[in-house]
Amino acid sequence: MTKSNDATPSGELIVHLIDGTYELFRHFYGLRRFNKGEDKPFGAVIGVLNTVLQMIETGATHIGVATDHVVESFRNALWPGYKTGDGMEPALLAQFHPLEDALAAMGVAVWPMIELEADDALASAAHIASEDEGVQKVCIWTPDKDLAQCVRGDRVVQVDRRSQKIRDAAGVREKFGVEPVLIPDFLALVGDAADGYPGIAKIGAVSAARLLNKHGIIEDFPATVLGDSRELALLFKRLAMLRTDAPLFRNVDELRWRGSTDAFAACVERLGEPRLLQRCLGAQNVAQ
Repeated sequence: MTKSNDATPSGELIVHLIDGTYELFRHFYGLRRFNKGEDKPFGAVIGVLNTVLQMIETGATHIGVATDHVVESFRNALWPGYKTGDGMEPALLAQFHPLEDALAAMGVAVWPMIELEADDALASAAHIASEDEGVQKVCIWTPDKDLAQCVRGDRVVQVDRRSQKIRDAAGVREKFGVEPVLIPDFLALVGDAADGYPGIAKIGAVSAARLLNKHGIIEDFPATVLGDSRELALLFKRLAMLRTDAPLFRNVDELRWRGSTDAFAACVERLGEPRLLQRCLGAQNVAQ
């Protein structure tokens, strides 16, 4: 294990890991309620930057943002029905790369994923950060149920910005009926419509939790439980299991926000939101 010497003024080092893809969707469709279908080219990007900057202004010091640079991943080769970028709003898709560039210019650690997904980056970052004994807490900012598998006690938690809930291991058990480590097995059985795999026929959330609490992981199920569906369940589990081996950073100090780069001024001009620069400079003065 490594130990970081960097901490917040309160003495606690909290690492914040943000699902940039979710945030981009959230802001894009949030703006749709007011823009009468006339999407601004960088409206969602500006929204995400404001969200991240607000976290910094309210005390967040160590931040990383994961995005899906390319929607497709290695999982598409495993299951033909897995999610793709087909059907995604062009105005939304066009904002992924500008968001990544803007976050980097703002001085925020950003991980644009290609072969892996943003969820894999969040899982990998949580794994790396939790290995640092100087880290008091890791907060994964996403409502995605996949990430519940990364929760560990009350030290690695999932934060649902939409419902304002912080979900620790007890919260995962309350919501899904199983321990965090069994979430991939749970999703394999019940399916995940958002990711494009259906689960196993006639197994719902209650029966899935009951089976998992009785037998443990799918690999340990008696042969008669799933029958001919066993291999399909194991395939879906592979889809649901997040990777934790992406080499995103070596030390959490790399995630400390130290202010925007020189490129940020030109960036906010292109975005048409120069106020972001002044807020950034103000937050930087406080951080120093």
